[in-house]
Amino acid sequence: MAGPVILLVAAFATLVAALLFGGGAAPLVIADAGPVVRWGLPIVKLVVNLAAAGMLGALVLALFALKTGERAFDLALDTASVSAAVFTIGSAVTGFFTFVNVFNAAPSADAVFGDQLGRFLVDTELGRTWLITTIAGAVITVLAFAVRSWTPTLIVALLAAAALVPMGTQGHSGDLANHDIAMVSLVIHIIAAAVWLGGLLLLIVIRPVTDRAPMIAILRRYSAIALAAFVVVAISGTVRATVAVGDLPSLLTPYGGILLVKVAALLGMGLFGAWYRLRLIGRMAADAASRHFWILVTVELALMGIASGAAAALARTAPPSETAPAFVRTPAEQLTDAPVPPELTFDRWFTAWNVDLIWAFVVGFGLFFYLAGVWRLHRRGDRWPVYRTVLWVLGMLLLLWVTCGPVNAYQDYLFSVHMVGHMLLTMAIPLLLVPGSPVTLALRTIRKRDDGTRGGREWIMWAVHTPFAKVVTHPLFAAANFVASLWIFYYTDLFRWSLYDHLGHEWMTVHFLITGYLFVLSLIGIDPVPYRFPYPFRLLTLGGVIAIHAFFGVAIMMQTGLFAAEWFGAMGRTWGPTPIEDQYIGGGAAWSIGEIPALILGVTVAIQWSRSDDRLQRSQDRHADRTGDAELEAYNARLAAMAEKDARAGR
Repeated sequence: MAGPVILLVAAFATLVAALLFGGGAAPLVIADAGPVVRWGLPIVKLVVNLAAAGMLGALVLALFALKTGERAFDLALDTASVSAAVFTIGSAVTGFFTFVNVFNAAPSADAVFGDQLGRFLVDTELGRTWLITTIAGAVITVLAFAVRSWTPTLIVALLAAAALVPMGTQGHSGDLANHDIAMVSLVIHIIAAAVWLGGLLLLIVIRPVTDRAPMIAILRRYSAIALAAFVVVAISGTVRATVAVGDLPSLLTPYGGILLVKVAALLGMGLFGAWYRLRLIGRMAADAASRHFWILVTVELALMGIASGAAAALARTAPPSETAPAFVRTPAEQLTDAPVPPELTFDRWFTAWNVDLIWAFVVGFGLFFYLAGVWRLHRRGDRWPVYRTVLWVLGMLLLLWVTCGPVNAYQDYLFSVHMVGHMLLTMAIPLLLVPGSPVTLALRTIRKRDDGTRGGREWIMWAVHTPFAKVVTHPLFAAANFVASLWIFYYTDLFRWSLYDHLGHEWMTVHFLITGYLFVLSLIGIDPVPYRFPYPFRLLTLGGVIAIHAFFGVAIMMQTGLFAAEWFGAMGRTWGPTPIEDQYIGGGAAWSIGEIPALILGVTVAIQWSRSDDRLQRSQDRHADRTGDAELEAYNARLAAMAEKDARAGR
């Protein structure tokens, strides 16, 4: 168990050195909170980060590499529970230190201090962040200790990942230009790093209770998780660093120096990981290879400690690109933290970009895994229709264009562009993705496990057959959800939430992409679902949904007031249509863009219906050929017998 000790020593030593070098713990000229807070805050944040890794990484590895009922699985959950307890205490202390640091409040036992602390935790965004994180940690501590089966563990893992999201909103992200991409990249970075580090720690914890053969299988599965995590950490870290540093000369600043240490440690970890996973895991049946492997794991933990310490110090060091808020800000800057973009001309529909890192990863991994599956089928001699691959690729590229391209760049300023993006998300993109049949492809290409653990194939099969899936994929629910979501979203404060809060924007994108996907899946998909309507009812359902959808677009066109007038009406745009004219255009987009995919859907359903009838007729003909039309002959004989009986009765 020397690995965790080396991790802690490396992390704290790097943190102290980086704070001294970068001035992150230097006393402030005005309103200094004292050395306890100056040093205690980054130290306890480091504890929170390491505990978060132990919490989330252990749960993820348990879900994808271990077997329920065995000692290793129980140890993984115990590790997650203990880590969550440390995470909870660390979050509470961090919240307290943050309050003292921000308000320069002298701790005391009187009611005034308690009242100030309570208002900070409830009334301020910073205080609520750490209060929510602390409560989430406490809940995860109890649940991780109590559960021991697959589905509850999955739920706890999702809660653990969600508990790390508020942490990503802290630091200097809110003070940087490109606030949203800085915040999103930091959130993704934290979660991926936690999965990577926590999984490696769990390998050391379960090693004494796991035989060599199962351990080799676990290491192979962890290596796949670690590789994906490394890619996410590297890309998100690069984006975050680019936003914070700004230009190459800024690397010569204290912030840049600490950043370079972190980058070097991460690269070293990636190279070590690639080397020993490619070279040593397959030879671990030999004692020498096994010993060398665990030595290199210890070295990787030391590098992880260095990277973790540097990361905690960076959170207390001002980035070179951080600027004080301007005293005079335009209305658009007050609402979106960015100035109004240049006029949306024809060429900017192809050249304007505002990358959302979450969806860039979704598209990247979606393309990679799909094409890898097609290639695996090809290598073993199986066929996969080319048109399915083409449609999937086009759907993913369109998703990238909507979430990272001109639609994302202009949707905060033009309601019409927002509506174009919405219609593409909920109608056009699912129409391309559903025929790609990703679930069917995954079930045909992912190897089935026979050791009682669950891999990608097993989790997909579980998801398809859950009661929840039976409800959300039912044609009636899919159609009702598709229609009701439009009206509820735009005629309640959910629309405002998506404008003011980036989390609301991400929720909107996910929700409408999924609702559209499920609706199209219920009509023309071939992926396995519990129930589908017969073809005539599919056409009737489509007709009813599209009628209501068209009425929704007309209702927006007839609207005399603005949706979110304090947003779209206050941008200060000097180009393009007026806000009310733009809203009318948006209603027209909702009506017209929805009709084209609907027509394609209707034609596709009709073609599938015709082909289904043809297949049924051919099946009946083949059956008749095999049996010599025995059923028809038996039927005719029965009619003849009845006729003869009636004739005798008549005599």
